[in-house]
Parts: sequence; C-alpha cells; structure tokens
Amino acid sequence: MFSPHKIGIDLGTSNSLVYVPKKGIVINEPSFVAISAEDNSVLAVGNAAKEMLGRTPGTIIAHRPLRDGVIADYKVTEALLHYVMNKVSGRVRLLKPEVMVSVPAGITSTERRAVIEASLRAGARAAYIVKAPILAAIGAGIPINSPMGHMIVDIGGGTTEVAVISLGGIVCVSSARVGGDKIDAAIASHIKDRHNLAIGDHTAEEIKKTIGSALPLKDEEEYTLKGRDLLTGLPRHITVKTNEITEAMSGVLRTVVQTVKAVLRETPPELAADIMDKGMILTGGIALLRNLDTLLSEATGVPAYIAEDPLLCVAKGTGVALENLEVYKRSIMSKK
Repeated sequence: MFSPHKIGIDLGTSNSLVYVPKKGIVINEPSFVAISAEDNSVLAVGNAAKEMLGRTPGTIIAHRPLRDGVIADYKVTEALLHYVMNKVSGRVRLLKPEVMVSVPAGITSTERRAVIEASLRAGARAAYIVKAPILAAIGAGIPINSPMGHMIVDIGGGTTEVAVISLGGIVCVSSARVGGDKIDAAIASHIKDRHNLAIGDHTAEEIKKTIGSALPLKDEEEYTLKGRDLLTGLPRHITVKTNEITEAMSGVLRTVVQTVKAVLRETPPELAADIMDKGMILTGGIALLRNLDTLLSEATGVPAYIAEDPLLCVAKGTGVALENLEVYKRSIMSKK
C-alpha cells in the first residue's frame, strides 16, 4: 500500500478533495457522512453517503459535517478526515503523514483549532492550516510572492471569499457565507413559491448546472423537472427556462457582487491598478456558472477570468505548497 508522507485536503462544504504530491488529486468526493441515529456510528462517507440523501429511513441521518465552510459537527468531520486519510494511506500506516487543510479566510481561532484537532485525531503527524484564497491563488498559477496585486474570487459550496494578495500575504479580504448551497436553496424556494412544487437539493443543483446563467439569455434553454405538488401531494412535472432560474439566483449573486466591490473599495491604489491590468481570477465550483465572469466584470469594471479547473484550484494549491513546504512554512500557514 502506498503511504504518502504529505497529504493536502480541500475540506469543502460540498466536496472534499485530496492531493498527494507526485500523484495529483486522488480523491474528489462529496462532503457527506451517513450516521446511525441509534448508536451514532458512521455508516457511509462520500459518494455512498450522498446517494442516501433524502432517501434514508428514520434510523439513518445523512448530512454534511461542514456548514458555510466551517465545522458544524466535530465528530462527523473527524470521521470524514479519517475516511479520506485511510483511503489514501491505508488503515495501517508506518509513518503518520503531514496534512495541509484549507480553511476559509474568515475562520475564527476556535474553528481553526477544531480543524487542527480533528486532523491530528484522524491520524496526522502534523496539521498545517492555510487560508483557502491563498491556496486557490497558488493552484491557479498566480505568483503570490511577487510585489504585485492579485485578486482571487473563490466561490464554493458554502462561502464566497474575495482576497487581494501581494508579497505572499492577504492585503484585504471579505467573506460572505453564500455559495452553491444558497443558490440551490434559492432555486428550490423559487420553484416552490411560483409553481407550488417541492424539489430536493439534488434537483435544484442539476437545474443550476444544466440551464443556469448569471445573466439573462436571448436564446433560453429548458429543463423538465419532477417534484411533489404542494396542493395535491402527488408527483408532477413542469418545465422551467433559463431566465426564470437567473431571476431565482439573482439575490445570492448580488451578495457575491457586493463582496467583490467591498474588497475593491479597500484595496490600496497601487494594487488596484495592478488588478485593473490583470483582472480578477475566479475559482471554486460556482466559477463554472455560465456568464458569472461577465456579470462580475460588468458590475465592477474589472476584467474577470475563470481559472483553469476552478474546482480543483485549492486542492492543487495544497499540492504546490506541500512540495515546497519550507518555502511556504513561514509565510502562509500556522501549524500545530
């Protein structure tokens, strides 16, 4: 069994990715854990647990241990870390690995300690905690140690984090606890209010991915969905169009735009000039939402570009940082 000495973990609200130096991303699974309500034991993790969502009997609870990018359930988060480390290293490890975990920039000291403790209890020899915008920038290929201003907009499942980075550190940052989850909830709420139809999170996510757009489209696309009629209680299907979904998402996207503007207002003039020249880089799963780059560019006047493989940027960043641990140790991370 291959037993890596270093493991990078992007512990996301929606997905958990694991990066091993020289091997790349070895795990990309949903951040779900299924728990037995009777004895509180862990029944399934990752893809197997997500498949149970909304389909479990009363004795099984399928949920996510992270909410809005931070630990909501310590025991279940530890189980998730145990799972990914065992899957990568095997249950019997001759040498405990060093682990690097990404955390939101707005994390509190208590939440930071919780991530460190969960990592150590899951079998890490040492746990390094790094802010996600820094790792996203590294993973997107941004030279963070240069004396230039770089803006990163990282939009994940639970959080939107906007940061200006220069000389290896965050100059200014703003976080909003909105992301893919809030967009899915807004779509489900819209379908409920306008069509009297109840749909699950998975259906809302599929609608977003299939026909969602941050801006109205001239040539709309359609999506036929099934749900439970709230008046009759019976199954029913309807067809929705892109611009209706754009309207449903508009409130959440407005918060994203406001977060970007808040950081731009705080950015020192010299760095603001750099950002106008280079533009902002979008990372995270929601960066793939159609026309989001255009929306942000039109709203702020700053060019917006989608990073290559935006969903993988944070995980790739952990890999680069782990491979150059001595270089990054002092500047970007805290360790226990």
